[in-house]
Amino acid sequence: MAWETDGPVTLRRTGGTAIVCLNRPQQRNALDPALRSALSQAIGEVRGDAGVRALVLTGAGGHFCAGGDIRSGVQTRGDVFEGRERMQRSHRWLEDLADLEKPVIAAVDGSAFGAGLSLALAADFILASRRARFCSAFVRLGYVPDLGAMYLLPRAVGLARAKDLVFTGRVVEAAEAQAIGLVQQVVEGDVLEHAMAFARRFEAAPRASLGMAKSVLNQALESDRRTVLGLEAMAQAICRESAFHQEAVRRFLAREPAVYP
Repeated sequence: MAWETDGPVTLRRTGGTAIVCLNRPQQRNALDPALRSALSQAIGEVRGDAGVRALVLTGAGGHFCAGGDIRSGVQTRGDVFEGRERMQRSHRWLEDLADLEKPVIAAVDGSAFGAGLSLALAADFILASRRARFCSAFVRLGYVPDLGAMYLLPRAVGLARAKDLVFTGRVVEAAEAQAIGLVQQVVEGDVLEHAMAFARRFEAAPRASLGMAKSVLNQALESDRRTVLGLEAMAQAICRESAFHQEAVRRFLAREPAVYP
């Protein structure tokens, strides 16, 4: 059953795909406290719905996300410890998104600047329109990258390119973003439609198997070989007992069409 919510983040479900849309178009979907809270709630809704097989993350009004809302940041400024706690709250929902055991596709149209770039990087795949633009804009305000960018960006483009983007704060157009590995695909036409088509390929996939594979892969770059092999062995033993695997083997032996893909 499809569900819909409105507010600073809209959430709706189409088939097995959830669409989370940042919904402050007049502010280019900048992250203010209300949007951050609504985004955290939406991620929790998606995580708790077993019928959701993939999540598409996008923005309203021709922009993905312009980053943090500077005006709200000035208005809510406290002491240094309050600032640290505010970032830690954002880190909690960012980790919930990055660790969501379902494929996450960011559909980026227009700007993904500052924390908006970080948000896109938390997805498993980034699809971009021709007019998409990416920028690690933090240096322009004397900030360091946040919302996970210093972890996610080097893993996407390599350390040297990450330093280039962070130190210069330059804008990266869609074609260059694809060339350096920041995005998986630059698409013609409606990027959300392409992202939805991309997400639909996972509707018949073994949800638990994909979730465990994502969990292990997310740990692989900072774990030693022995640890990853241990996680792999555990995950494979679990998957071997699943109903999906049993049915897939039965179909294979009977020469029947596969369940997935």
